[in-house]
Amino acid sequence: MEKCEIVETHPEIVEAVNAQMPQEEILYDLAELFKVFGDSTRIKILYVLFESEMCVCDIAQILQMSQSAISHQLRVLKQNHLVKFRREGKSVLYSLSDDHVRRIINQGLEHVEE
Repeated sequence: MEKCEIVETHPEIVEAVNAQMPQEEILYDLAELFKVFGDSTRIKILYVLFESEMCVCDIAQILQMSQSAISHQLRVLKQNHLVKFRREGKSVLYSLSDDHVRRIINQGLEHVEE
């Protein structure tokens, strides 16, 4: 690992960076959000919801998983404000919370495809 040959700080740089650094609580929340994206099943569910709002049954069929497993992952996504739901009769339909979710996924995909 490369390191400086002398110990010298640059106070103006340190001060400027510290002034721009988000609060600790915000950084913690951001890290927690990225943890949610660390599960391939949740990523698949988000991709499915890119196309259309869907019920748990349809998502489970597309991903060839149990409804229970899909419901568990949807709960995590909902708790982190990445998906929302609405009731239509006896059905519960899930969709992306907003366009930020699509942009986060697309930027991540762009990065890994480089």
